[in-house]
Amino acid sequence: MENNVNLKELNTFGIEVFAQEFEILNSKEEAIHFFQTQDLEKKQFFILGGGSNLLLTEDFEGIVIQNKLKGFEVIEENADFIVLKVGAGENWHKFVLQCIDKGYAGVENLSLIPGNVGASPMQNIGAYGVEVKDLITEVETISVSTGEVQVFSNEECNFDYRSSIFKTTHKNQYFISSVNFKLSKKSEFNVSYGAIKSQLEHDGIELESLTIKAISDAVIAIRNSKLPDPSEIGNSGSFFKNPVVTKEFFEKLKNQFRDMPAYKLPKGDYKLAAGWLIEKTGWKGYTEGNYGVHKKQALVLVNYGGASGLEIYDLSERILLSVKDKFGVRLEREVNIM
Repeated sequence: MENNVNLKELNTFGIEVFAQEFEILNSKEEAIHFFQTQDLEKKQFFILGGGSNLLLTEDFEGIVIQNKLKGFEVIEENADFIVLKVGAGENWHKFVLQCIDKGYAGVENLSLIPGNVGASPMQNIGAYGVEVKDLITEVETISVSTGEVQVFSNEECNFDYRSSIFKTTHKNQYFISSVNFKLSKKSEFNVSYGAIKSQLEHDGIELESLTIKAISDAVIAIRNSKLPDPSEIGNSGSFFKNPVVTKEFFEKLKNQFRDMPAYKLPKGDYKLAAGWLIEKTGWKGYTEGNYGVHKKQALVLVNYGGASGLEIYDLSERILLSVKDKFGVRLEREVNIM
């Protein structure tokens, strides 16, 4: 265990805060032993993955536990599908590229999402019409209080929009060690989002010759055109969730804001575009000192270097209030605030 560790290089916002204690867990066996021997009920702690969905606002007076469990194992396979057990500490995008290289379909629309595999069930990550809840079969965890291994089925994870039990009722109770994904060997392409279709046309890809790699390349191109690289500009990707409103409320908004984009959900509600709401309140490209809102994507808050987590949090609060004042919609932060 290390003491007084600078976390600046371990969070994609590049915020400089210090952890009183810091522990790296490299294997399932190490993790079991650690949680069996540490009495964490008497200490503050948080589990750190890729540091990509996190805003650190102050020094942490407790233990930061970094999850670096690796692994890529075939659990089940036939002519139609394959089930992979993937270590929680694996980089998400590298995992996606491995799947594409081997011809396993399902995760290609989730290319270039930052972070590690362990965050995927916690956040129920999703993009361009795909969510991991539709791919995950089970999540293997280690109890923080006892060190016992417990496996959660897909149903037990209680997945919701950018959420699961690991972010709500079971928060900080389990350390995710691995995630099982069921992927198809027979490509079923999802190009329902117009941006993907447009990018494929731009790349000269016809639907008849479509491949999962072509979709992945299109998603990567789209994300690179809109989102800043965390290695160049500190950010955590989308800072806010897209809000969901009732049909009645959406129709009321649509009468007032004719060009408002929205996506109708299966149960009749509507998902609004948080980036559009933020842009229409004048925040896109806003800069204050060495932080602000990205000039190409209003969903992304950025640290140009040296900003504090509290400054960025205060900016997010001002954005929330202005969107509420203009549209009557209360946005939620997607990132975890520590």
